[in-house]
Amino acid sequence: MEKRKQDLLGLKELSAAQIENILSHAAEMKKLIKSGTKKIPNLQGKTEINLFYENSTRTRMSFELAAKYMSANSANITASGSSVQKGETLLDTARTLDMMQTDIIAVRHSMSGAPALIAKNVNASVINAGDGMNEHPTQALLDMLTIQEKKGHIDGLKVAIVGDIEHSRVVRSNIYGLTKLGAEVTVGGPSTLMPPFMEKLGVKAFRSVHEAIVDADVVMGLRIQLERQESGLFPSMREYFRFFGIDDLKLKSAKPDVIVMHPGPVNRGVELSTSVIDGDRSVINEQVTSGVAVRMAVMDMLVNNGGFDK
Repeated sequence: MEKRKQDLLGLKELSAAQIENILSHAAEMKKLIKSGTKKIPNLQGKTEINLFYENSTRTRMSFELAAKYMSANSANITASGSSVQKGETLLDTARTLDMMQTDIIAVRHSMSGAPALIAKNVNASVINAGDGMNEHPTQALLDMLTIQEKKGHIDGLKVAIVGDIEHSRVVRSNIYGLTKLGAEVTVGGPSTLMPPFMEKLGVKAFRSVHEAIVDADVVMGLRIQLERQESGLFPSMREYFRFFGIDDLKLKSAKPDVIVMHPGPVNRGVELSTSVIDGDRSVINEQVTSGVAVRMAVMDMLVNNGGFDK
């Protein structure tokens, strides 16, 4: 099937220039949001559907608001409330939406590769909203937008990502994006939650938080992915926080002007201490605003630019 539009399936396949183009457009969208302008005509007459097979609040709402801010029609479909419960396949559902002349489908699925499979079989532009343990490209883009705004640049920064590396799609997209833009990325976490191939992705892997975050400009905590884990990967939540949770004491290893991030939702007292979450180094709330801006930019560029090349 000949595609009339492009997709966003991951950052692995994008060039540094394409990522920079998205971030530049997202920065303009964020200015609009913060100025109080929450209705622009860029997607007037278009339809965006969120096809989510996993629970989500932030990501789904972010896509929905982004579409509505650009005057598109937006609808949400969850597996529990769809014909999937009646035995309909993923592709049948996607093709049905495509026949309704849908312009954009944002897909979240527990199976890695599900958005790519859909993209090959529909005319609508497909955006990966998180697939299994593979990628979550718009999350990484909003992280990079936030870093760029707070630090003024990404090239040359040290970004430490700490937590459940094994099960995180966020870390993979961030590694692809950040390294392409010239950042040094380190990862830290328990050996049971650290895949053996991390160095092949161009990052340094550590089994201790202290080593990972020494002189870091940015520290990003990752949510413990209990829904994707086998039991017994660490003794207890209390033990995990003791050794791998980010608190004020551990942050002393980072640079004095370090910023702290988290893709959310945060398990307080597990990945980050409450004092860090609510402290002046935290930019977690800013990430949420960046998320809407990034998704506005991505949808606008897919529909109106035909992709991410200027």
